[in-house]
Parts: sequence; C-alpha cells; structure tokens
Amino acid sequence: MKLIRLLFFAFVVASMPVIAFSAPPETPAQVVENLHAALLGAMEEAKRIGYEGRYARLAPVIRKTFDLPLIARIVVGRYWRTFNNEQKAKFLEAFGRLCIATYAYRFDGYSGEQFRLVSENESRRGRIIVNSLLIKPDGEKVELDYTLDRRNNRWKVINVTANGISDLSVKRSDYTTFLKRNGFDALLNKLDEKISSYSEKEDSP
Repeated sequence: MKLIRLLFFAFVVASMPVIAFSAPPETPAQVVENLHAALLGAMEEAKRIGYEGRYARLAPVIRKTFDLPLIARIVVGRYWRTFNNEQKAKFLEAFGRLCIATYAYRFDGYSGEQFRLVSENESRRGRIIVNSLLIKPDGEKVELDYTLDRRNNRWKVINVTANGISDLSVKRSDYTTFLKRNGFDALLNKLDEKISSYSEKEDSP
C-alpha cells in the first residue's frame, strides 16, 4: 500500500505543469555594463583570437544590445520608404555586419582601459540615457552616452554619443548624402568594401 501511494505521488508531481521563472529584463545600466564587459573581454584577448575571433565573440552581444533594425532605418532617413522588400533585407543584413565589424576592428587590443558608469537619466519619450566613461591608460576620459529605448519589454541601445558627437546623426548625414549621390547599389557595395577592409587591415603586416 505504501508503494502504491509513493507511485501515485510521483505520478501527480510529474503531471504538474512546469512553471518557468524567467529572469527579469535587464535594466538600461545592466545592458551597457554587459556591453562594456564583452568589449573588455574581446580587447584582453584581441591578439590571441584575432579579428575573426573578436567578430564572432561580439556579434551576439551587439545584436542583443543594439536595436540594429531601427538604427538602420533611421540612418537612411526618407530613403527607407523607397527601398523594396529585397533591398530592405539586404541593407539590414549588411548594416548589421558592418556594425559588428566596426567594433571588432576598433577594439583590437588592451593596455589597461576601463569603463565606468556615471549616471542614468530619463529622457523624452520614456527613453533612458546611460552616461559612462572610457578611461584610457594615460588618464584621458572619453564620455560615452548611450540612449536606450524599450522594445518588447527589453532595453535596446539606439544611439551612442562620444564626447558630444552623436553616432546616429553622423551616420544619417553620411548615408543619406551617399544615397542621394550614388544610389542604393553603390551604398551596398560601399558597406561590403568597408567590412572587407577591416579584415584586410588586420591581416596586413
């Protein structure tokens, strides 16, 4: 009889629905801290893993941290509406690869750099600005301000301002000017060339 009760209890427990306890979404500050940690990790092992290794390591972090589809639409401005579906898909893919390649190329070594979070402030439209510093070995400080927006209950970076210069504004000016003068196909080729140049520069003596 005792064995029957034990078997019945095991059956009931096994039949109970499993309640999934998901971790709470990251705060804006945590999103930025995780990005900084990934960048430092890539920098510390930069020479050992090389450009391709840094690209592979940073790719999932960049895609998780940044709202790349939104950024891509913003930087081409009104031209986005002129792209057909195939062009939109190609541009989003190339733009994402370029963003990752840029980080993989620029963070190519470590000599004691540090990141420091300074403050977190609410901006317009419910966005959050996380102020931070990149402190170089010689004491020079680069102000890095991240603007984050909430997307599907997750905070995503939509702009980075370095020492007062907005990356989003610079890109929008560059991309729209290029599209006006050269068109979509030339822009796509330009992005591919830029990505290739990062790898080639890394391989050059």
